[in-house]
Parts: sequence; structure tokens; C-alpha cells
Amino acid sequence: MKRMSNNSILVVGGGFAGITAALEAAELGYEVYIVETNPYLGGRVAQLNQYFPKLCPPSCGLEIQFQRIKNNPNVKVITMASVESVSGSVGNYDVKVTQRPRFVNEKCTACGECEKATSTQVASEFDYGVGKRGLAYKTHPFMFPMRYVVDAENASDGELAAIKNACPYDAVDLDETSKTIDLAVGAIVVATGWKSYDMSNLTNLGGGQIKNVISNAQLERLAAPNGPTGGKIVRPSDGAEPKKIAFVQCAGSRDQNHLNYCSYICCMASLKHVRYIRERSDAEVTVFYIDLRTPGRYDKFKSITEADDKLSLVKGKVAGIVEDADGSPVVTVEDALTSIKREDKFDMVVLATGMEPSIAGLQAPAGTIDADGFVIDGEGIFAAGCAKQPLDVMKTAQSGTAAAMKAIQSVVGR
Repeated sequence: MKRMSNNSILVVGGGFAGITAALEAAELGYEVYIVETNPYLGGRVAQLNQYFPKLCPPSCGLEIQFQRIKNNPNVKVITMASVESVSGSVGNYDVKVTQRPRFVNEKCTACGECEKATSTQVASEFDYGVGKRGLAYKTHPFMFPMRYVVDAENASDGELAAIKNACPYDAVDLDETSKTIDLAVGAIVVATGWKSYDMSNLTNLGGGQIKNVISNAQLERLAAPNGPTGGKIVRPSDGAEPKKIAFVQCAGSRDQNHLNYCSYICCMASLKHVRYIRERSDAEVTVFYIDLRTPGRYDKFKSITEADDKLSLVKGKVAGIVEDADGSPVVTVEDALTSIKREDKFDMVVLATGMEPSIAGLQAPAGTIDADGFVIDGEGIFAAGCAKQPLDVMKTAQSGTAAAMKAIQSVVGR
């Protein structure tokens, strides 16, 4: 007997691309499952201070999407989960999903009493390691779903008991275990997003070795009001406000030893970061670049930013960064326009690290990946957002819509 085909759609990844794809399909009447590895939806966009060109906070776009999800019964959200296996073919995929325990149930009101119960702090993944979080935590103020997470792996038995006893709503459930969820879907959208290229690979630039050399993603969290410093941009080594800051473009991108491709958004991200710095301080900023790429409508953003007399744009590839006696980075670069090799000392250096697919070096949850880790479309399997290629937020949303339409086309009428 021939098995009936299924027109449900699985979206792997709950970042901006995944949310967009899910809502576009759900609002056309299709049942959609979002499987997200984090305890929240919103992906990398949720970690931003602002996104260009209008410099909107991420809550501006995400909260509207969250309301749409709440109001649409066709969307089922599974957080803290990963796809373990996919079998079958277009119209009839069997998917096994593993969901990790949150140890907090739906009774949670996000009152925060559990967070106060212990004083132990660990590095915050949400803050890219520049901040800390407790053993019971929420990642950010507009977290969705708005429910705490208990880090049982790093907590002692005594701390776990204190966290449970502190909850006035009986929302902490320490008996939760991992569970397997079986899904039957007709098409799959892979929207697994991106990760910041590991700057510890950039040893010549002091990545992971020099305290006052940070990544562009870490600067984004330092600038965010909900970040570890409340939006104050400071040096990690001593908490001092930097008066002289450098940006090193293409840190790992367009490099055969690291990422072969241009990561598309790094130039705009650094120009945005210049705006952050100049709004908050009188610091001098230097951007070392190979090419400044501000495609299409972003050229106006560049023109306005580069008019700042505290900003210097230097065309030249940085050869190395070392640390001097007071912990300040010293940058060696050859100016491509003058052919003069120079060494400049800064209070802090920001590496514009590239966008690497989150699943680079791993097995794709569905379909296949290319040599760089980007997902390749297949029959019934479609990539969206930065799982497909480096994109900004606007193009990520467009990509999510396109993937949803392709997924619908692959199951309609079956």
C-alpha cells in the first residue's frame, strides 16, 4: 500500500531566516515545525545591538515575528533541540529530533528568583564570552520563549536544590531528561545560520591571545544595552574606555588558509561599529581594509560614516599584531597606497572575523554541504539565510521567503 504523502514542513533553525520561512508557510495554511538548538528563537539577530542600515534594535523586527508565531497554531516550536536523522524522500520524510532538558517547565513566569539562588557565574555563550551568566538564566530581555534555563551541567547538587527551592511557581523540574521526537514532514528548510570564525585560528593577529584584541561579534555585545557592560565599550583587560581603536577587515575571510570567500557583511558591520564608538566617545578609529565593500543601497551609509574626522581609512593588509608592556596591541601593516610599512599602537583592536556556516565541519541535518560548509539545495530540501551563503538581515529574510515557497511547491498537490 502506498504511503500517503505529507505536506508539513520542517524548518531547522529558528533564526531570522528560519522564522521567516516558517511564518510564510504557516500563514498559507501549512503545518510547520521549527527545531532550534538554542533555548530561544532569533538566532544571531537577537545578539545584535543594532542592524544596518537604519540601526534598528533587534527587538524591533523580532517581537513582531514572535507575535505572529504566538497567534498561529500552525507553527510548532521545539527549542534546545537538534535533528538526529532524516530518512525518506520528498513528500515523506521521517525525522528524529532530540530535545535536551531545559529543567524549567511552562509554569515559569521569568520572575528571576531562580537566578538569585546561586552566585556561581560562567562564561555567557550569548555574549560571546565577554560576559557571564548564572546557572539559572535567561539570555536577553526579549527572549522567546520567555522561560528560564537551568545549567545543570555546571551546577552542584546543592546549587540545583537552591534553584528549585527558590521558584515560587514550581516551574523548576530537575527530573527532566532528553527526549526523542519523531516528525513526519514533506519538505525541509535548513536555516542553521552562521557562527563567527574562530579568531583563535588567527594567531598572527593575536586572536584568542591578546586580551585587547576582540572580535566584531564581541564588540556588538559590548555595545548592546542588554550586554555585559550595559552598552559601555571598554577594554577587556582593565575595563578602561579605549581612546584609540583599530578595525582589521577580512580577518580570516578571503584567505585560502581560513575562509576562501568574502563574508559580505563585515565591512558594513565595522562601519556600523564606528558609529557605535563615535556616538559614545571621542575615540579615534582606524579601519585597515583590503577593499571596502558596501553594496547597493549601503553606499550612502558608508559615505556618511567616512565623513567623520575621527575616522581614518587605511588600505592595507595587516601582517601581525603583538602586545606591548601595558597590554596594548601594536599593529604592523603596509599601507597599499604609500607602500610604507608602519607600526601603530592602539588601546583595542577589533577583528572583523568572517561568517562561517554553523554546520561547517559537521554533518548537515538534511541534504548535503559544499566544501565551505554551505547547504546545497536538494529535492525537497532547501537552504535559507546564512546556511546558504553570507547575507545581511534583509537578504536573510528574502531567502527565508524563497525557501518557504520552494518547500510549498515541493509538497503541494502531492
